[in-house]
Amino acid sequence: QVQLVESGGGLVQAGGSLRLSCATSGRSISSFSMGWFRQAPGKEREFVAHISRSGRSTYYADSVKGRFTISRDNAKNTVYLQMNSLKFEDTAVYYCAADSSQFIPDERRGSSRQYDYWGQGTQVTVSS
Repeated sequence: QVQLVESGGGLVQAGGSLRLSCATSGRSISSFSMGWFRQAPGKEREFVAHISRSGRSTYYADSVKGRFTISRDNAKNTVYLQMNSLKFEDTAVYYCAADSSQFIPDERRGSSRQYDYWGQGTQVTVSS
């Protein structure tokens, strides 16, 4: 059974930074490409970032490009999301997700339906 556990959320002032972590168990994280999504109250879940299995390829939503960085440490079975210059509108529950497919078309990296496993989420609140 694959489990994903997010951590690192919290309350931060606008302009501040947070680093989220997602630890996996049950299977090596190198088996998955990984994504981060978020869901704000009353809104649909939206894509934030994706990283390939090797970590050589990353992809971001326009809303976070240049502010957020996704990375991974396969030896630690962990993926990270470094969030800088946080804005009030970044407030959401952040979820990590794992995709086990051998190949993911570029256009599907941002689709929640592509991912097989999900964490329980961690709350990020940015005060204005």
